Amino acid sequence: MVETTPILIDDKRWHNITVEETSTLLDVNIQYGLTREQVEQRRKQFGLNKITVKKGIHPMAMFWTQIRQPLILILLSAGLITAVIGEWVDSAVIFGVAIGNSIVGFIQEYKATRAIETLSKMLTTEATVLRSGQKKKISSFELVPGDIVVLRSGDKVPADIRLFEARI
Repeated sequence: MVETTPILIDDKRWHNITVEETSTLLDVNIQYGLTREQVEQRRKQFGLNKITVKKGIHPMAMFWTQIRQPLILILLSAGLITAVIGEWVDSAVIFGVAIGNSIVGFIQEYKATRAIETLSKMLTTEATVLRSGQKKKISSFELVPGDIVVLRSGDKVPADIRLFEARI
């Protein structure tokens, strides 16, 4: 078994360094791609190429967040003050506006959260990579730093990549 050394990915200015420097830093042979051992080691080091999405917020917590907005707190305070001085109609209108605003904000946030969750489940792309000298189609989740990605016209770019050759 070939010994592989862990690579360090930091905030290098990848666009500013040469292809040779990039391949040296990522410990990859541009003509051959990564070996199976390198892929396994990098997957252990970096995990899957997947955006981790936090577990959804409970709807009641989402609504509570809407109630704690500064404008809503000001409206609730104004409603309380008008109730204390006996202006019941004004107080009811102010409370109605505050609650209505919170409900509308909650509905918008809830729908947006659901839409993002649905989109993230649907977004799976495939990538063609060069590994062990052969082109392979893999899920974009299986990409690791140093993979040589082959893009063709119409392909979606599966991850942040550094282009080193293009045919126009």
